[in-house]
Amino acid sequence: MTRRSSHLHKRSENALIQKGKITRQSNRRKAQPLSKLQCEKNQLVLEGVARPCVLIETPEKGIGEICDEPSHVTLTSREVVVQPTPLPALSWGCSEDVWVKMVGKEQKYTHSKSFLQQHPRIQPRMRSILLDWLVEVSEVYTLHRQTFYLAQDYFDRFMLTQDDVDKGSLQLIGITCLFIASKMEEIYPPKLAELAYVTDGACFEDQILQMELIILKALNWNLCPETPVSWLKLYIQMASMSDNSDLLEPQFSQDVYVQITQLLDLCILSINSLDFQYRVLAASVLCHFLHYETVQKVSGLSWDVLQPCVDWMAPFVETVARFDRALLKDFVKVKPEDRHNIQTHADYIMLLDEVSHREMESQLLTPPSSTEKTLTH
Repeated sequence: MTRRSSHLHKRSENALIQKGKITRQSNRRKAQPLSKLQCEKNQLVLEGVARPCVLIETPEKGIGEICDEPSHVTLTSREVVVQPTPLPALSWGCSEDVWVKMVGKEQKYTHSKSFLQQHPRIQPRMRSILLDWLVEVSEVYTLHRQTFYLAQDYFDRFMLTQDDVDKGSLQLIGITCLFIASKMEEIYPPKLAELAYVTDGACFEDQILQMELIILKALNWNLCPETPVSWLKLYIQMASMSDNSDLLEPQFSQDVYVQITQLLDLCILSINSLDFQYRVLAASVLCHFLHYETVQKVSGLSWDVLQPCVDWMAPFVETVARFDRALLKDFVKVKPEDRHNIQTHADYIMLLDEVSHREMESQLLTPPSSTEKTLTH
C-alpha cells in the first residue's frame, strides 16, 4: 500500500486533510555528486507479535498484462503460485482481488541482473555506488522510502531495455529516475533545478527532461510496481495488526521498522538482489526478525520459495549486526508519525565491502563436493 493510495482512501471518506506549503531547509547539507564518489541472526520482535552511449527508445521487454484470473493461477514466468490471500477483510475493497493484482505486478514489472550482459562497460559496483548516492540525495530532500525504491525499480527495468549504455550516463539516468519517482510519490517533489544542482554540474535541467521522456517511453509508462519496501511495510503491518484494526493505519514500532529497512536497503544495493521477486526479498528480510510461521502467514510464501533468498541474505544480516543499529531520525517539516518513512542513508558501500569479504570467506571455508575432490596417491 503506497502512501499516496492511503491519502486517496482517506479523501474518499471525506476526511479532513491539512494542506500547507512545505518550505525547504535553508541550511540543508548538499549531497555529494556521484562524480566525487569512488566509482569502481540478530532477532528483533515487533511489539505484540511473536516472534543508469546509446539509448534505445523501445518499449520494455517482457511486459505483459496483469492477469485477472483466480488466485490459484500459476505465474509461469517465475513459477510462483498465487496462494489464497493473506490479507484481512478490507472495508474499501475485495482482499482477494487486491492480492491477485499485487502479485500480478511481479509478473508485469520484470527485473533481472542479466541487464549487465547488455552493457559491457557497466560493472555491478557502479550500480551500487549510484543507488547509494540516490539514497543520500533522498535523505537530503527528505524523500520517502517508496520514492527511492521506485527510482531503483525504474533504473533496473530501464537498463533492461537498453544496450551498451556508457558509464558516464549512469548519473543522468539515476537522477532522472528519482525525478520521475518523486513526481509519482511525493506530495511536494523537489524542483527540477534542485535535482540538477546535486549533480554538481554533471547533469543539466534540459538533459534530465530529455532523459525523462526516453525512460518513460522505454518503460511504456508502467510506473506503479509493488516495490520491496511496499511489500515489507504491508507484511509488517499485517503482522502487527490487532483484531478489527485498519490496514492503512500503521501499528508497528517505528524503531523496529528502521532496523528492518536498513537490511533491505543494503540488500537492494547488491546486483544479486535482482535474482528474487520483490515480495520474496521483503519476506526474506522479515524472516531474520520474526518467526517463519508469522512471515509465512502474512506473505503466503512457503519455505521452499524463501530459503534461497534467506540463505543469500545471511552475510548481509551478519554485517548489519556488527555495526551500530539504525537510528530513527527527526526531520524538519516531517511529522513524527511519518519520520520512519523517510529514506535515510548509511555507509552502505563500506557495508557492501564487508559483505563481499564475508562471502569470500564463506566460499573458501566451504569444502568441495565429493565429485570435485582430487585423489592423491
